[in-house]
Amino acid sequence: MKRTLLTLFTLFAFQALLFGQQEAKPGTGKNVSILLYDDGTWRYADSVPHYANNSTTITGLEIPKTNPKNNIISHTGYSLLFNNKHKQANWVAYELTSAETNKQFERTNKFLPDPDVTSGTANDNDYKGSGYDKGHLAPAADMGWSATAMAESFYYSNMSPQTPGFNRGIWKRLEELVRTWAIENNSVYIVTGPVLTNGLQSIGANKVSVPNYFYKVILDNTEPGINGIGFIIPNTGSDLPLQSFAVTIDSVEKLTGIDFYPALPDKQEKIIESKLCLQCWSWKSVKSGNENDKNKTSTSVQCKGKTKAGSACKNKTLNASGYCYLHENQQQTNTSNQATPAKTEKMATSVQCSGTTKAGNRCKHMTKSPNGRCFQHGGN
Repeated sequence: MKRTLLTLFTLFAFQALLFGQQEAKPGTGKNVSILLYDDGTWRYADSVPHYANNSTTITGLEIPKTNPKNNIISHTGYSLLFNNKHKQANWVAYELTSAETNKQFERTNKFLPDPDVTSGTANDNDYKGSGYDKGHLAPAADMGWSATAMAESFYYSNMSPQTPGFNRGIWKRLEELVRTWAIENNSVYIVTGPVLTNGLQSIGANKVSVPNYFYKVILDNTEPGINGIGFIIPNTGSDLPLQSFAVTIDSVEKLTGIDFYPALPDKQEKIIESKLCLQCWSWKSVKSGNENDKNKTSTSVQCKGKTKAGSACKNKTLNASGYCYLHENQQQTNTSNQATPAKTEKMATSVQCSGTTKAGNRCKHMTKSPNGRCFQHGGN
């Protein structure tokens, strides 16, 4: 319990420091850190069990709650709600399946006005010489499954002014990680966008607002349990790990005023959106062609491991062994028990451990264990 409280205090202090450095304030006039944490509903709940998913398929699950008077624009790969005042989308929403992460079409890099936005979008001149990137909300890399979806991902309605360090750095890292989650969970539901408030700086003749923050919320709605997670990241470069910016979906709702995943049953939505379970998600992106991918499968499976309580692990994994990184040592122990003879002798020369770390890298420890593994990875 003390450790949990310490973790909470450390996270709150860090986020307060991080957001406190920004001048932007939400519409209530409160600092962002206060808005996120002052209501007492935050639950940093890695120990909260998964919510069992017994529901049928929900159509349009990714679409946030929207006033009937507002016009939702639907393209081949994503939907959006355009904000004419700020000349960009309030949100962009789409489902990303495992199959859709297999790129078949290259980037067009041809930025175009969105023909479905009758009030007009930004254009090339707005961004020219501004110092800001034309930052995708729904990334082009998520749309490589269709030539039309790829072309439409370059509509200006899907763009927002992003600093180069943000767009090409931490935002790109998050996009790559979400694609990994789509592979591991077969599909995920994504809503992403800028945090739009009054008084923002603007660029170009169309006065395109420059957000101080961007958000992304992700829902895994597949068996054996479902989970949600949110991110709020300042529009600036950062080398911090993505976990540092993870928050509950409830927190993103408080900051943006957007009600995410309203199609979920109310009880289910309340549980999912109020908890933050970092251990429910993997934190290393899987890139095609990466040497570390040789021990990965193309389809995720439920981990074969057991928790400390003796229950079946509910994490999903791409590891060919069938064990997630938390329980990889169980697979190694089982293999060792089956293959090790009654009497073993240490090797005369030390070798590098053949196990992998939680991050998916080769273990750097040296060992003389007959099975080629150090004590941390099942050596004997």
